[in-house]
Amino acid sequence: MTDMTENTTSQNGFLRRLPLIAILIAAALGAFFLRDFLSFEALRDNREALIAFRDANYLLTVLVFIAAYVVIVAFSLPGATIATLTGGFLFATFPGALFNITAATIGATMIFLAARWGLGERLAAKMESSDGAVKRIKEGIDENQWSMLFLIRLVPAVPFFVANLVPALVGVPLYRFVVSTFLGIIPGAVVYTSVGAGLGEVFARGETPNLGIIFEPQILLPILGLCALALLPIIIKAVRGKKGL
Repeated sequence: MTDMTENTTSQNGFLRRLPLIAILIAAALGAFFLRDFLSFEALRDNREALIAFRDANYLLTVLVFIAAYVVIVAFSLPGATIATLTGGFLFATFPGALFNITAATIGATMIFLAARWGLGERLAAKMESSDGAVKRIKEGIDENQWSMLFLIRLVPAVPFFVANLVPALVGVPLYRFVVSTFLGIIPGAVVYTSVGAGLGEVFARGETPNLGIIFEPQILLPILGLCALALLPIIIKAVRGKKGL
């Protein structure tokens, strides 16, 4: 009886991890097989066909684009930046940015749910029941969830995949993850979508887009200002806590 229970538990654990395992396998395969297909060169070489298809089937193009972007993000395939540029190239800064942000949020949510279903609930429960430093870290995250969620979205150096996994592993509620993801990726998405909207001129000059634009002072400083705003509640709590001692 005990063996049957252990086998059932083991099978259930594997099934819960299966979506996350599928994502990791797809990411590995995608990095190897799709890197040449989801590239700036591929977009440049197929730009006329894409524009012709968009002009003939605008709504279908929007739906196919969003679906493809969701798949790219959900399975951590290479080409998310190129997809964002494509959104701007095909649909202009607006509504291209809205399509990009919506698709990225859906894809990120799928990773979040897969990670939480496979690992997050158990890990969060273990952190909650633990003592010492681990529990203090968990409590610190819980007390400042909104600030931390916005911060990891706003900081350009935080990989998107990591920003999707960490909240799942510390028990962040779904609605907080979705709201903070949608709002937090707006600055970066608008910047890269606007770069994509200007790709016609870049193609005409035979150049490549400046993907490092987000690190230029006129772009980076406002984003860092938003990061400071996200940190402000944490700083205020820390100062008040010290005064209370």
